[in-house]
Amino acid sequence: MQKIFTKRLALLLVFAAVFSIISAQIISVKGTVIDDATGETLIGVSIIEKGSTNGTISDADGTFSMTVQQGAVLQFSYVGYVATERNAAVNMNIRLKLDEKILDEVVAIGYGIAKRKDVTTAISSVSSKDFDTRPIVSAGQAIQGKAAGVQVIQPNGAPGGETVIRVRGTTSMNASSDPLYVVDGVPVENLSFLAPNDIERIDILKDASSAAIYGSRAANGVVIVTTKAGQKGGAKVTLNAQVSTKKASNLIQPLNAADYKELMEEIRPGSSVDMGTEDITNWYNEVYRTGFQQNYQISVSNSTDKINYFLSAGYLNEKGILPAAFFKRYNFRANFGGEVRKWLNINANISYSDNSNNGITTGLGSNRGGVVLALVNLPTSMPVKNATTGYYNRLFYGQNISNPVEAMENGKDDVTRENRLIASGNVLITFYKGLTLKSTFTLDRRQGLQTSFSPVIHVSGIDEYGSAWDNRNTNTVLTWDNILAYQNTFGKHAIEAMLGSSWTDSKYSNSWINGSNFRSNDIKTLNVANKISWEGIGTGASTWGIMSYFQRVSYNYDSKYLITVNARADGSSRLHPDHRWDIFPSFSAAWRISAENFMKEIKWIDDLKLRGGWGQTGNQSGLGDYAYLQRYELAIVNWWATRIKDGTTDVIEYYNDLAVPVIAPSNLRTTDLTWEKTSQSGIGVDFTLLKNRLTVVMDYYYKKTTKMLLNITLPEGANASSIQRNGGLMVNQGFELSVNSVNIRKKDFEWQTDFKFSLNRNKLVELDLTKIYYDAQTSDAFHGSQIVRNEEGHSLGGFYGYISDGVDTETGELIYRDLNDDHKITATDRTYIGDPNPDFIYGMTNTFTWKGLSINIFLQGTYGNDIFNASRIETEGMNDLKNQSIRTLDRWKRPGMETTIPKAGYNILPSSYFIEDGSYLRIKDITVSYNIVNKALRKAGITRLQPYFTVQNLLTFTKYIGIDPEVNQWGNSSSVQGIDWGTYPHARAYVFGINVEF
Repeated sequence: MQKIFTKRLALLLVFAAVFSIISAQIISVKGTVIDDATGETLIGVSIIEKGSTNGTISDADGTFSMTVQQGAVLQFSYVGYVATERNAAVNMNIRLKLDEKILDEVVAIGYGIAKRKDVTTAISSVSSKDFDTRPIVSAGQAIQGKAAGVQVIQPNGAPGGETVIRVRGTTSMNASSDPLYVVDGVPVENLSFLAPNDIERIDILKDASSAAIYGSRAANGVVIVTTKAGQKGGAKVTLNAQVSTKKASNLIQPLNAADYKELMEEIRPGSSVDMGTEDITNWYNEVYRTGFQQNYQISVSNSTDKINYFLSAGYLNEKGILPAAFFKRYNFRANFGGEVRKWLNINANISYSDNSNNGITTGLGSNRGGVVLALVNLPTSMPVKNATTGYYNRLFYGQNISNPVEAMENGKDDVTRENRLIASGNVLITFYKGLTLKSTFTLDRRQGLQTSFSPVIHVSGIDEYGSAWDNRNTNTVLTWDNILAYQNTFGKHAIEAMLGSSWTDSKYSNSWINGSNFRSNDIKTLNVANKISWEGIGTGASTWGIMSYFQRVSYNYDSKYLITVNARADGSSRLHPDHRWDIFPSFSAAWRISAENFMKEIKWIDDLKLRGGWGQTGNQSGLGDYAYLQRYELAIVNWWATRIKDGTTDVIEYYNDLAVPVIAPSNLRTTDLTWEKTSQSGIGVDFTLLKNRLTVVMDYYYKKTTKMLLNITLPEGANASSIQRNGGLMVNQGFELSVNSVNIRKKDFEWQTDFKFSLNRNKLVELDLTKIYYDAQTSDAFHGSQIVRNEEGHSLGGFYGYISDGVDTETGELIYRDLNDDHKITATDRTYIGDPNPDFIYGMTNTFTWKGLSINIFLQGTYGNDIFNASRIETEGMNDLKNQSIRTLDRWKRPGMETTIPKAGYNILPSSYFIEDGSYLRIKDITVSYNIVNKALRKAGITRLQPYFTVQNLLTFTKYIGIDPEVNQWGNSSSVQGIDWGTYPHARAYVFGINVEF
C-alpha cells in the first residue's frame, strides 16, 4: 500500500514539475496600440507572434490580449504605419509611426521596380485599397478618376463593364489609341479576363521616358498590373462577396396615345384614322427590368522565408437592365514563388478565365433593331402581340419599328464566349550580390466562340425558317524575356543597369459557318440546318512576331541627383525587312531639392523633387499581320449543278467539279510602311508637406505623333478603295494635378481627400494626301450625311454640320445659318459645330473614418465637351410615324409662337440643334463600411469582418438632356467620340457586400 502511495506521489510531483515548466514557457500579454504622433488608439492593428500563426488584432479601444511563448517577438502592422517588432511582455504600450510610404512606396517601372522617391518619370498608381469595396467588374473601372492624365470612359452601361482608356489624350487617328497592358510582366491587349480582387496595384507609365522601355508598343502609355502575392504573417483566407441590384433612371418619356395621334395627323394628314387614344402598353415596363449582379471571390495566401503562394477563384454573374443582356465570368489564379537555393528563385503565375456575354443591339435607330430608342418610338396604343396571329407585332400603323420584346426573346441565343489561359514561369539566378539573370517564358492562349440562332417562325403572314452561325477562333502568343540586371552602391553613388531581350510569336486561326432552314426550334445547332451557305463558310489563319532588345541605366547620387537612360530596338514581321527595325530611346532626370543643405531649415517641406524627361515610342497596332505584302481576295466559283429555266422545265446548265477559286488583288503593296512614332517631353514636380499631410504632383507634357498610320483614299478604278500609308502629324499637350491630403486627424476620426485634375489639348497638324476624313453616319433622316470631320488645324473628332439659329416663329422651321451669303442653304454652309474633347476631366475621393466606421465618396466628371445627341433625331425628328418624346409637346404649332422645338415635319439636317453640353459631375460611388472588431471574432480566428453598402451612379449633375452624358456609340474609336445614339444607359446600382479575412 505504501509503495503504491509512493509511486502515485512521485507521478504527481513529476506532473506538477512538467506543468510548472510549461506554464513558465507560456505568458499572457496585453497592451494598447496608439498613433505615435497623436496618441490616438488604433483599431484593427494586426499582432502576430513571429514565426507562428498565432495572432490577434486590436479592438475598438486599441487594446489587445493573447498568450504567447515566453521570449516571443510580436510583429505589429497596420495600413499606413511602419510595421514594428517588440519582445513580448505582460503589459505593452505600442506606438506606431506613420509610414513615409509616399517616398518609400515601390512602383513598377517596366521590367523592374523602383522606390517612388527615386523615380524620374511620370507614373500614376492605384492601389487595391482604392477599390476593394467598389462594385467594379474590370480593372479599367478601378482607374477611372483615380489617376491624373488618364481618361477612362465607360461608353455604355452594358454588362461586362467595357472601358476605354486614354493616357494623355488620343495619339492616333486610324491606329489604336489603347495603352499597352502588362499583367505580371505579360503584355496583353485587354483586361477583361482579370478579376479586380486579384489586383494588388496598377501603375500607369504616362510619359515616353518611362514607357520607351516597351518601345514600339507603348505610344499610348503602359498600364502595368501587379497581381497579389502571399504576405508574411501566416496563412490567410479572404472572402469578398457582393450582391447588387440595378435600376434604369432618367429615361426619355414618350408621348401618350392621344398626343401621338395628334402629332401623326400633323406629320401625315389622314394617317391617324386607325390610331387609338387609349394607352395599352407601357413599353418600358415590358422591357426594362431590375438588373442583378453576384460577385464572389475567395483567396488563400501565405508567405514564409522560403515560399509564398496566392490562390484565388471567383464567379461573377451580371444580368443587365435589358433582358437577355448578361456577362458571366469564372476566374482562377495561382501565383507561386520560392527560394530553391540561395542563388536560385523560381516563380510561376497561372490564370484562367471563362467569359460569356450577350451583346444586344442598342445603339442604332429603332428601324435597325435599336432597343433603347424603340421604347420611345413605339406607340403606346399598340399591344406587344398581334391579336390575330398571337405573335409579336412588327408593323405599327405601317411604320417599321423593331419590337424590343421580340428582339430580347429572339436574341437570347446570341452568345459570345472566350476562355483564356495565361501561364508564366520565371527563373531568377543570383550570380553574386547585385548581379541577377531573370528568364521568363509565357503562354497566352485564347479561344473564342460566337454563336447565334434566329428562331423558326410560322404564323399568319410570317414564314421564317430560322438561321444560325458559328464563329470560332484561337490565338496563341508565346513570349520569352531574358533580363540581366546589376545594381550596386558605392558610398553615396548608386547605379543600376539592365540588359534584356524579348521574343514574341503569335499564331491565330479562325473558322466560320452559316446555315438556315431549320425544321423547328428544338435543336439550334448547325448540324440540323438543311442549308449551309457556301459563301458563309471558311477558315483563316495568320501569324506575326516581334523581336526586341532593350537596356536601362540609372544613376543616383545620394537620392539627390537621379538620371535614367532607356533604349529599345524593335523588329516586327508586319513591316518590310528594309523598314522592320527601329530604335526608341528616352532619358529622364530628377533633382531632389529638399535634400540640399539650403532646404534643411524649411521644416514644413518633407520632400521636393523636380523631374523632366524626353522619349520616343512607337505604334504598330494599326497594321495587319501582312500589311506590307500584296494581298489577294478569293471569289468562290460554283462547282455544283446550276439550273436555268427552259420554258417550264429546269435544265442543268453545267456541273464543274474541277472549278477553283478566282483570285484578284485586294490592295496596293506598301513596302515602305513603318512605325507610327510619338515623341514626348515633359516636366514635373512632386512635393510633400506638413509631415506628409499634403502630397502634390504636377506635370506638363508635350506629345507629337509623326508618321501617322492613315488610310489614304484612292481614285476610282484602283484595285482598292484606300491604301495604308505613313503620313501626318498630331499634337497633344496638357497639364496634370494630383493632390492627396489628410484634412483632419484626431482621436477616432480622420478625413482624407484625393483629387485628380487633367487637361489635354489635341490638334491634327498635318494630313498627307487625303486632307479630309468624314466619319459617323447616324440616322436615315440625314440621308447618309456623316457628322464627324477630321482635318488639319482641328482637334480630333470634331462635329460638322449646319449652325441652327433657333425656330422661325412664322414658319416653324429651324433657321440654318447661311455662311457664304448666297441666300440658300447648301453643303457649303456646313462648318464645325462641336468638339467632343473635354476642356478638363477630374475625380475626387473623400474618405471619412470614425472608429470602425468608414464613409467613402467618389466624385467624377468632365467639363467642356460636346455631345452629338443623335437620339433626338429619332425622338424629336417628327419626320415619320414613330412615336416621339414628350419634349415635342412644345413644338411650333402656329405663326408667332416662340419655342425651341420646330414644327412637325421640319427640314431636318445635321446641325448644332443636336449639339449639347456634355459636361457632368457624377456621384459615382458612396460606400459605407464598418470594420467589426471584438473578442469573439478574434477567438474564431477572424481578423477582418467588414460589411459594406455602396450606391453607384447616385446622382449626375449635367445640362445634357439625354439619358446619360458618359456615352459614345462608337465605343473605342480614336477618331469618333461623344455620340449618343440610343446607347445602352448606365444604371443606378445598390450593392451589399462583405469582406472577411481569417
